[in-house]
Amino acid sequence: MSLDSIQDLGPAQLLDRDLRAARPQTILARAIDRYGDSLALVSSFGAESAVLLHMVAQIKPDLPVLFLDTGMLFGQTLDYRQQLAARLGLTNVRDLRPQFQDLATTDPKADLWKTNTDACCHIRKVLPLDRAIGGYEAWITGRKRFHGGDRLRLAVVEETDGKIKFNPLANWGKEELDAYALAHDLPPHPLVEFGYPSVGCWPCTQPADEGEDVRAGRWAGSDKTECGIHLTRADGGAAGDVGADI
Repeated sequence: MSLDSIQDLGPAQLLDRDLRAARPQTILARAIDRYGDSLALVSSFGAESAVLLHMVAQIKPDLPVLFLDTGMLFGQTLDYRQQLAARLGLTNVRDLRPQFQDLATTDPKADLWKTNTDACCHIRKVLPLDRAIGGYEAWITGRKRFHGGDRLRLAVVEETDGKIKFNPLANWGKEELDAYALAHDLPPHPLVEFGYPSVGCWPCTQPADEGEDVRAGRWAGSDKTECGIHLTRADGGAAGDVGADI
C-alpha cells in the first residue's frame, strides 16, 4: 500500500490494517490502551460470551460491560450473567433496560414481538444501548464471521455511527472458541446443552437442529437475522426502519 493510500485511511481502517491478523488478546489490549475510559464491551452473556469476557477480565476487569436486559430474556441467561461475572471477577457490569415510557407507549401488553420483531428489538435493545453507548468513543463486540450472513465480511475494526467498533473474535471459528473455553474451564450457558447454540430473548429463540447455522434458532421462519444494534442508523431513525446480536 502506497503512502498516499495510507494517508487516505480513517482511524478504524488503520487499526484494522494493523490488527486484522492479530490474536484477540492483542486486539483487546490495543483497544483498551488507545481508548481507556472511553471504551466499553457489549455482551449478551449468551452461548459464546464467556470467552471474550474471560479475555477482558484478564486484561481489565473493571472495563464497563454493557448487558441488555430486555425484560424478555431466559431466566437462565439472567442467572448466568450474575454467576459468570462473579466467577471471572468482572466488577463493572451494567444492566441496560428499556425505559418504562417506551414500553408503556409502544408495547403495553408485552406482545409486540408477535407482530413486529424489529420494533420490539428497537425499544428493548437498540434504544437502551444507544443511550448508554453515547458516552463512549469505542466499543467491543463478540461477533464472528463464522456466524454467516452479513458477518461473513466482518472487519476486526470498523466504524459505524461515529463509533469505533472492535470485533476481536472475528477471525475465530467454533473450534478456537471451544478450545479456549476448555483450556480455561469456562462454564457454558445453561441452554447450550438443550440445543441452543445462540441465545436471545425467549419469544424469538428456539433450539437449532444439528448441522444448522449457529443462529438458525434466532427469529426462525423469518428473514430477520440481526436485532438491530449493529445496523447503521439511517438519519437517526430506528434500526427497524432500515430493515433490522451481540
